[in-house]
Amino acid sequence: MTIIPTPTTPLDWSPPWESLPSDLSEALAPAVPGIVEKIIETVPRQIPAYASARGDGRYGDKLTLGVITALDNLLALPGTSRPALTAESRALVADLGAGEFRQGRSMDALLAAYRTSARIAFRGLSEECARQQMDLSVVVDLGESIWAYIDELSSVSAQAYAFEQSARAGVLELRRADLVGALVRGGVEEDELDRLSGAADWRPPRRLAVVVMPVASAPAVRAALGVSGLVVERESEATALIPAPERPGQRARMLRLLAGSGAVIGTSVDWRGVPHSYRMARTVALQRRSAGPDDGQSPLMAEDHLAAVVLGAEPLVMAELAERALAPLSELTEAKREVLEQTLLSWLSHWGQRGPVAQELGIHPQTVGYRLGRLRELFGDALEDPAARFDLELALRWRALSR
Repeated sequence: MTIIPTPTTPLDWSPPWESLPSDLSEALAPAVPGIVEKIIETVPRQIPAYASARGDGRYGDKLTLGVITALDNLLALPGTSRPALTAESRALVADLGAGEFRQGRSMDALLAAYRTSARIAFRGLSEECARQQMDLSVVVDLGESIWAYIDELSSVSAQAYAFEQSARAGVLELRRADLVGALVRGGVEEDELDRLSGAADWRPPRRLAVVVMPVASAPAVRAALGVSGLVVERESEATALIPAPERPGQRARMLRLLAGSGAVIGTSVDWRGVPHSYRMARTVALQRRSAGPDDGQSPLMAEDHLAAVVLGAEPLVMAELAERALAPLSELTEAKREVLEQTLLSWLSHWGQRGPVAQELGIHPQTVGYRLGRLRELFGDALEDPAARFDLELALRWRALSR
């Protein structure tokens, strides 16, 4: 359905055709067929978007009918105070503007056609006025009337074009959200993918990656990606599908494109692997969010944080492991527990070397020795058991990511 813009003419506005003689239409009628023919010949030749009208009989007929109707409406105005368009003609002009969008032509093409037609109409009608030796004031008022009439046609068509474009964009966004949602959920059959891709006007590339980012970053990323990717807002985050960067240069370009967005890019997959790429990106994004503010908001590649993905993949399992492995610290105050957890993780990471531990934590080596003595009291032989040390490091790294 085409939205018909309502008139916005000021109440005290007098149309220029009101001062024209009421019998002008009858006097100028002989010039109309030649003007129609000239417009139909000139518009497709001067405006490339309408070049196909010459070979398209149906569109040519429609163009002819439109030009004749527009001229008939114009020549019905002299000597009246009527608005440029009746309700019926307004609907026709609005439909023309909406149709331009549906046909894939720009609004600039239609406006150019209006301007070209106005020049031809004025030349043809003014020549007829001169042939009949009409007063110059008639020619001046006629020219003003033609341009006022064309302005109204242009305004109505442009508004209808914009309404159609907006409605189409809204529907397209819904279709694209359907496509992204289906791929993220997984289990899509190929024929269903074809249907969803066709409706969304976007075909997944051979290899793609899922990007998770804050909702606030979506508009800028959408503009930067252009037609190469899809960006949709999903609940508290935005999700994008992009061609996977498969070469070093592509990766660097993508990271520059996503700079400042706080995006996390999942691993490269085919369309069947989108759920996996999404889980990886979202896991790293959640851990990043829980770590606190990140002023730089640099994009991250999930494949560079695989250990974090593993630790975050099963939070309930990791919570149980941490509860068991770190049980000896449970009776301490929160502040003391956090200090000993940091010390123990640093000690495990540096293979028990006190110097690197002291340097990392910014404390004296004697303080490291004191804390290690306390840890040995609490954990006993577990600190000498490789399997127990592995569990402890996993639990401590998960705790650090979860804080």
